Amino acid sequence: MKKVEAIIKPYRLDDLKQAMSAIGVSGMTISEVKGFGRQKGHREVYRGAEYEVDFVPKVKVEIVVGEEEVDRVVETVIATVKTGKIGDGKIFVLPLESICRIRTGETGEGAI
Repeated sequence: MKKVEAIIKPYRLDDLKQAMSAIGVSGMTISEVKGFGRQKGHREVYRGAEYEVDFVPKVKVEIVVGEEEVDRVVETVIATVKTGKIGDGKIFVLPLESICRIRTGETGEGAI
């Protein structure tokens, strides 16, 4: 089992949700996050005053899948959210030792 974490632009979330549903991903967890990478934030002007936005708003999507589904999920995330512009985000794939569904006590891939 693997956990796929994608940090994406917020306005791409609805498209990603539809794409994940289309490939059979049954669940995901979403968090609103802020951060910066190579872009180091950006400058904005509000009512004539210029200020720097150090941390850019992003969305973190967490998806847990079996080993055989990881490549398809990662490829779908890239195809769905990629704009080709700076700040498109990152994808992390992490191993999971175990999963337990609290309600039923199921463990392993059956708990996904």
